[in-house]
Amino acid sequence: MKIELDTLSDSGIADLLEKHLQDMHQYSPAESIHALDVEQLKQPGLTFWSARINNKVVGCGALYELSESEGEVKSMKVDSAHLRKGVAARLLEQIISEAHKRNYKKVYLETGSHEAFLAAVALYERFGFVECEPFAHYQEDPYSRFYLKQLS
Repeated sequence: MKIELDTLSDSGIADLLEKHLQDMHQYSPAESIHALDVEQLKQPGLTFWSARINNKVVGCGALYELSESEGEVKSMKVDSAHLRKGVAARLLEQIISEAHKRNYKKVYLETGSHEAFLAAVALYERFGFVECEPFAHYQEDPYSRFYLKQLS
């Protein structure tokens, strides 16, 4: 598996992100969905990685700069055929490594509260994320859970 910076120009990325957005609508109302589409992922301050096996997109993740000392994990998604094979863990390792290189003190994330997100929550907790209050522009929402990882 190769994890590398991605330009978001591959149709495999667009397909994976579209599937991600469709999945979110199964578990949350539109106003509670914070997933980004391809164009939103091209904004300044956001770094995006893809995971590929034999040049096929199997996962993705991003790091968004909230401030000089804080970042947010965004767009963590793994193709359903590759779940529980270490793809998400490798992507999260890459994102956390980059956060360390940037000297961030904290990394946050938002995820869903539905039981469909329990595997993701377990992964985040395994990597040292702990539940926290809403951060940045987020507000309390019964469809969201918020996490923080202290880096220093």
